[in-house]
This record gives sequence, structure tokens and C-alpha cells, in this order.
Amino acid sequence: MAGQPVTMPVALAPVGMLGMQHADGEILAARAAAKAGIPFTLSTMSICSMENVAENTDQPFWFQLYVMRDRDFVDRLIERAKEVGCSTLVLTLDLQILGQRHKDIRNGLSTPPRPTPANLLNLATKPRWCWNMLRTRRRVFGNIHGHVDGVADMRSLSSWTASQFDPKLCWDDVKRLQDRWKGTLILKGILDREDAEQAANTGATAIVVSNHGGRQLDGAPSSISALPGIVDAVGSKVEVLMDGGIRSGQDVLKALALGAKGVFVGRSFLYGLGAMGEKGVTLSIDIIRRELDITMAMCGLRDVRNASQDILALR
Repeated sequence: MAGQPVTMPVALAPVGMLGMQHADGEILAARAAAKAGIPFTLSTMSICSMENVAENTDQPFWFQLYVMRDRDFVDRLIERAKEVGCSTLVLTLDLQILGQRHKDIRNGLSTPPRPTPANLLNLATKPRWCWNMLRTRRRVFGNIHGHVDGVADMRSLSSWTASQFDPKLCWDDVKRLQDRWKGTLILKGILDREDAEQAANTGATAIVVSNHGGRQLDGAPSSISALPGIVDAVGSKVEVLMDGGIRSGQDVLKALALGAKGVFVGRSFLYGLGAMGEKGVTLSIDIIRRELDITMAMCGLRDVRNASQDILALR
């Protein structure tokens, strides 16, 4: 998977604000992934910084990068990722314009959170979470806070972040970042053949077919529906991975059968983290592993690399 040996073709996807799901969430998820022998991907918008994760884990992890208008800051992020030993850079291409996320609008999501009566009542039902969050010192965007001039608190940090996503990102920028990184590069957020072909021509190690969890554009095709066409277009040039909708080991095998070389999981481990911390992430990975093993056996497979569309009932 992306040129690196793993125990199964699954990686933990980058999830922003993971440390708000559980105190020190990024550290706990990285530890669980390392024990399972699969990659953990740290988001630019994480609560624990890359330095926090590196100091508290003993295995290299992947770093997901958003390209900001402040190119000097982006370059410093890349250098920091090198310094802490990140093994792979995952460059996200589909968040240069923030989508209208209706659930966030409806639920009143804001940074910092507004202390509404509903929020306070909700917090009162979660004393363990509140206690853990009070105990940890990591409550801001660790990769950004302290690394940008003029950003002193969560409100100014939120305003700076919202203004920084750069809609001018182009393939020349990708090449410049690749030259600066000089390591394994994965391009995430591909949904059509034309983008896939241009991404493959950059020399990246892998691309990720992804619709950003369905949150960027209502009506966008699902990742699994876009996967076969992209594999057909560029599968011989670049490793194709997939992100989105992977909830079980059976979903993993379906993606592999349609040509993906590996998948990212997000909500599956997020639920485990929120419920049980590191043990919950470990449990969620184990569940996917067992389901994948059983499904392979039911399909007469001993090696995931032999999965093909022959095992699927396509309509």
C-alpha cells in the first residue's frame, strides 16, 4: 500500500479535530495503528501536533497536508513533517473551497464552540469526556497554534484557518510541493478520469479516490462508483487507493475487487476512539480484520491481491 508493507491494505484516514473526539485522540489512534501494523494519517487540522504524536509513539506515521495561501507556513509544515520522521505526505486536493456542510450549519458547529443550553446539557451527560478534556493541555489546532503570527486564541485561529484555503491550487503547486518533500507522496481527492490522469503524470506514488466523506458537494458520486473507471484509466501508472464508506472488512474487499490497492477508514475507528480511546481503535481495526478474513474465506480467497470483480454481483 503506497509502496509500504502493511499487515492488511487499510490505513487510518486523516480526521480533523480527532483530539476533540477523545482527549489526545491523535496519539491514541497512532498507537493503535502502529500496534496493528497499519498506517495512521495525521491531519493538518489535528488537535495534537505532529511533534506531540512523534514524542508519544515509536512508529513513523503519515501526514496529510492542506495547501494554505501562506506558502511559507506550508513549507514549514513540510519541513516539520520531515523532522519528526513522517514517512508519507498525503496531499488533499478537494478542499480548496469549503463546501456548504448542512449538518454543521444545522447543528451550529463553530470554533470555538458556543456554550448554548443544548451544548451544556449535552456535556453534562458526558462527565468522563469533560474530565479527560480538562486534564489534557492539547485543545487547539496543534499544527497551527504557535506557528503563525497573530494567532493567539481559538477565535483568531479559526478565522485564520477559514481564510487560508487557497482556490488557486494547481498542478504546478503539486509539483513544487513534491520537489520540496522528496518522499512518498499520495494525492487525495480524485473523482474523475481527467484529474486521475493529471495526478498520475505528477509521479506521485498513489492517488486516493475520495469525495471527502460526501461533505464537500451534495450529489457528488460515491467513491466506490468512481473507482472502477479511475482504475481503468490510470491503474497501470499509479497505485489507486480509496476513501469513503468503508465500514467493514466486507467493504474493504469490495474496494479491492474493484481495483483499489488499499483503503482508508475514518468513521469506523472514530466511533471506537470516542467510546473507548486507544482500546476502541484497536477493537475497530480487529473487527475489520476479522470481517475481511471471513469474507475472503467465503469467496474462496487466500490472498487479498487475488480479489477481482469475479467475486462481485455487479448489476
